[in-house]
Amino acid sequence: MNNWSDLEPELFVELLRSGQLDAEQIIDVREEAEWEYYHLEQSSLIPMNTIPDRLHELAADKTLYIVCAHGVRSAAVCHFLQQKGYDSLRNVAGGMAAIASLYDGFQYD
Repeated sequence: MNNWSDLEPELFVELLRSGQLDAEQIIDVREEAEWEYYHLEQSSLIPMNTIPDRLHELAADKTLYIVCAHGVRSAAVCHFLQQKGYDSLRNVAGGMAAIASLYDGFQYD
């Protein structure tokens, strides 16, 4: 059973616009090349395959919003983090593809 949940992209964007989220809470698990193409300015890049070695970088005392391209990798990361004891996790449904249609605060490198 999951103790994490999907979060609709509309609600995620509302949290972004209201300034309620910071880079410590928004974890982008895409690969660096995907990140370089575009990303949320107030997010942290921790590619999915590096999560096990970088757990110490994740705030255990805050809700973490996990995002990827379409929501599949981020769901897998939520499942993994749940097994590691994290209990305040939200998978952003639809990922960056869904966010992009609702939000214009992207950083392009």
